[in-house]
Amino acid sequence: MTKYPISFPSGAMVVPDEEMQAVSDAAHAVVGEAKDAGVWVFGGGIDESVPPVLVDGDGTVTEGTYPQTTQIGGGYAVLELPSREAALEWAAKLAVACRCAQEVRAFGYDPAS
Repeated sequence: MTKYPISFPSGAMVVPDEEMQAVSDAAHAVVGEAKDAGVWVFGGGIDESVPPVLVDGDGTVTEGTYPQTTQIGGGYAVLELPSREAALEWAAKLAVACRCAQEVRAFGYDPAS
């Protein structure tokens, strides 16, 4: 089976503060459904209050990110599924819960991981 990261950037979720609890409850319900189905690997939101750093091979730590990844944030779920079609179905459930479109990708197969 393939692991599919399903995600959205933080700027895509535009929800009034008074509706955020309903969104959180709906998202947790989908997570629970995925766990019950045995397809949940892990997930969560990027803590955007913690600044990213780059760590070089010699241990040097530099503030910031690669230029092309400065906007990474938002929410992520990784599900292990039998097909891309199944990933799209789960992404639709997450899109409803989070009230924004979800990006679907696939991890390449690596027998050592």
